[in-house]
Amino acid sequence: MSQQAVIETEKLTKRYHDFVAVDKLNLRIDEGEVFGFLGPNGAGKTTTILMLLGLTEPTSGTARVYGYDPIREPLKVKRIVGYMPEKIGFYDDLTARENLDYTAWLNGLSREEAARKMSELLEMVGLAKDAEKKVGKFSHGMKQRLGIADVMIKDPKVAFFDEPTSGIDPEGVDQILSLITDMARKKMTVVLSSHQLHLVQKVCNRVGILAKGHLVLEGSVEQLGRESLGGGKFRIQLQVADPATKLIDAIKSINGVIDVESSNDLLLVSCNDDLRPQVARAVVDSGSLLVQMKIEEYGLEEIYLKYFRES
Repeated sequence: MSQQAVIETEKLTKRYHDFVAVDKLNLRIDEGEVFGFLGPNGAGKTTTILMLLGLTEPTSGTARVYGYDPIREPLKVKRIVGYMPEKIGFYDDLTARENLDYTAWLNGLSREEAARKMSELLEMVGLAKDAEKKVGKFSHGMKQRLGIADVMIKDPKVAFFDEPTSGIDPEGVDQILSLITDMARKKMTVVLSSHQLHLVQKVCNRVGILAKGHLVLEGSVEQLGRESLGGGKFRIQLQVADPATKLIDAIKSINGVIDVESSNDLLLVSCNDDLRPQVARAVVDSGSLLVQMKIEEYGLEEIYLKYFRES
């Protein structure tokens, strides 16, 4: 059974006079996904998010968020989405609780519900002890965590984050990524725009790379790595103690294996599919001892840099 499409765009385009910010974007994001939007400055990431939120009108094409048109049905979309921009703004002369209370009031929450959610969220983002402190005295990281609470106050179905870890120390980054991961566990769909590729790889199910308004690559990091770095092949890395001389021939005879490279006790098997069970069986049958085996992993930064070097 296929998942429900939460976000769908078809030939979504935004022009500013002669400049094309987003060009015929076709995109689908399913329920419960954490989707990473990547690309250099000016690639069209923020413009796409603003069109999905109904804050910028597309020049042509269509967008749907849970079936709603952000331009024709903006209030329906705004009720189910949360948005944390890169430059988050709060009222500095109000406390953390007062800022959240104002957001709760704007979204029509009752006083009892607002009080309960504010306490839960401030605890969740680690600001319970700072709830009565004025936000003007908050560090950048504290404001980012308050921003996540602000997004969560209305229980959105979709949350958009634009550079949520920018300018935060490593400990704060881990806290924010953990909070975003918790959102996905609750079946919330998250769209994360960031320049920090290694962080995106930690939390995103799929990524889309934008360049000059075009979606040039899309898929899981593993899939994109195989396609752009591995020639479309699975590459199995295995370490074997005292490899038998007949082992390489046995692995090569497996249907779907393309090549086997060896260096001492390390083997690299290129194949059309994930053939780890068959390779493991060949190791055992040869009388060798399998120490470890894994699919070759790819780094998102390596994929990203390879694409932009070649383009």
